[in-house]
Amino acid sequence: MRVLGVAIRAEPRVFAVSVLASALYGAMTVGTAQALGWATQHTVLPAFDSGHTTAGALTAAALVILGVAFLKALGVAGRRFYAGLMQYRMQARYRRAVTRQYLRLPLAWHQKHPTGQLLSNANADVEAAWAPIAPLPMAVGVVFMLLVAAVSILLTDPVVAIVGFLVFPAIALLNVVYQRRLAPVATRAQRLRAEVSEVAHESFEGGLVVKTLGREEAETERFAASAEALRDANIAVGRVRGMFDPVLEALPNLGVLAVLLIGSVRLEAHAMTAGDLVHVAYLFTLLAFPIRSLGWVLAEVPRSVVGWDRVRSVLDAGGSMPYGDAELKGGAPAALRVEAVRFGYEPSEGAAPADVLRDVSFEASPGRTVAVVGPTGSGKSTLTSLLVRLVDPADGTVLLDGLDARDVRAGGIAATAALVPQQTFMFDDTVRGNITLGLDVPDEQVWAALRLAQAEGFVAALPDGLDTRIGERGATLSGGQRQRLALARAVVRRPRLLVLDDATSAVDPQVEQRILAGLRESEENEAATVVVVAYRKATIALADEVVFIEHGRVVDRGTHAELLERSEGYRNLVNAYERAEAEQEALEESAAEVVEADDAQAIAEREETGGAHATGAAQATGAAQATGGGQATGDVEETGGVGGRA
Repeated sequence: MRVLGVAIRAEPRVFAVSVLASALYGAMTVGTAQALGWATQHTVLPAFDSGHTTAGALTAAALVILGVAFLKALGVAGRRFYAGLMQYRMQARYRRAVTRQYLRLPLAWHQKHPTGQLLSNANADVEAAWAPIAPLPMAVGVVFMLLVAAVSILLTDPVVAIVGFLVFPAIALLNVVYQRRLAPVATRAQRLRAEVSEVAHESFEGGLVVKTLGREEAETERFAASAEALRDANIAVGRVRGMFDPVLEALPNLGVLAVLLIGSVRLEAHAMTAGDLVHVAYLFTLLAFPIRSLGWVLAEVPRSVVGWDRVRSVLDAGGSMPYGDAELKGGAPAALRVEAVRFGYEPSEGAAPADVLRDVSFEASPGRTVAVVGPTGSGKSTLTSLLVRLVDPADGTVLLDGLDARDVRAGGIAATAALVPQQTFMFDDTVRGNITLGLDVPDEQVWAALRLAQAEGFVAALPDGLDTRIGERGATLSGGQRQRLALARAVVRRPRLLVLDDATSAVDPQVEQRILAGLRESEENEAATVVVVAYRKATIALADEVVFIEHGRVVDRGTHAELLERSEGYRNLVNAYERAEAEQEALEESAAEVVEADDAQAIAEREETGGAHATGAAQATGAAQATGGGQATGDVEETGGVGGRA
């Protein structure tokens, strides 16, 4: 009742209209029985008694029956339309509410909830929560109909009414047992539906890993296990329904038989007329179907409550990020200061957070470039999330233009700062759509951003330029091309603070240097303050200051040259990266030399076989004259094939 009450309060007018239409249907259901009883008593029986009837009597009976039928049909149409309208409105409203809550909740909350579960909350659980809405107006109308029917039957014959009404407590008792049996299995089925979504989503997301490592069979078995568990749970639900549905269907019909039996005895005793018996018996026959609507509502209640609880768990989730009303000034590059920041992830429910960053402090003056350098796992990516307020620190503050990021209005950070993460995501859209993401910017500004990101050349070479669709996740592009589009996506917004989390790792070092130099000098980018997580020595050397992080702490700060001189850990780390790149370049050069040698050998072989090719062709011609063109053709093709292989 609490769940249904939410829907009624949300859509009171639509619900009222649907209930009125259902009440009209219920009243006309009783009216149909009365119309048939009246026609039987005043038209059919007199015709049997006299042996003839009149056109007026037949017309009157027909008009009564047709009029009642028309009003009943009007009630059915109104009930179904407005009940469906109410149901779909509630589903749409709560899908929006759930997805908006996803956007409000911090990244830390999302890290503890699988994507498949979130999809199930927004889709299957919302649908289940409002599934009883469709039959609800009919059920309410049935209650009204039962009251009207009870009064009508009692006024017709109290004895027959009492016998017939015994079916109602039997139906109520059966429904109570039904709900108790169905609730646990429906709950399990709803939970397993979310698990199947989780496994499917992981399989789709990890498609490349599954295929490259040959895990198709194992992944298929994992999905099959979840799907079969859901199948078994749904079968269990079907068994319960299959057990109770026939009994629920049979009880009203048994009531009709009891009414006919007692009514025939009462008719012989002249305690009631034939018209009264037709009226009562037909009324019970008509009531059998509407009474089932109560069962439909009750049948959906367990799934509805489970779905509602899962939806409410999202809507009631805490941890939403607080916002103030402070405004960040525009125009000049942002001033960034990080003061004594501490942050840790919660590995599981109730476990103490494991600190990733501890007492981190540094600053970036407006228009300056700061490189964050550190070994793997030192907290660099976590730090970038804090700078653009994807998460909030447990202690300490992140200040932009002297304002605590938590005091800035909602949307203020996103309008000022832009993050280009390690893993770039591309939508199945055009190049323009992936860069603007709905932002209304002229193409000149888009091309300027592409030029700054060193992506102008390859985009211009695409078949349709900016209008080229790049496929799901940018499948038609290389990793470096995707990174450059992601950078252009950030730059086109002209941020005052640009944070690059190893965002150019897939591009050539020369291209990376041109990109970073352009970010410092470009007029289009208005010389934004840049914080870059970097590994390459040449890239780090472009920064005005380097922040060296180890084990979640700032170990040292200074220019690249200063740190090389005084910090052994920094020197070892940067030189290790440089040695790895040098080895990779040596391997690539060696491979290129091998290819060049192979090409030279192939050219020499082709030159040597040139004469043989001519001789073979002459011999083939002679062979064609002597033995036929088929063999000659084969000789020519074989000789040509040697040259082709060379």
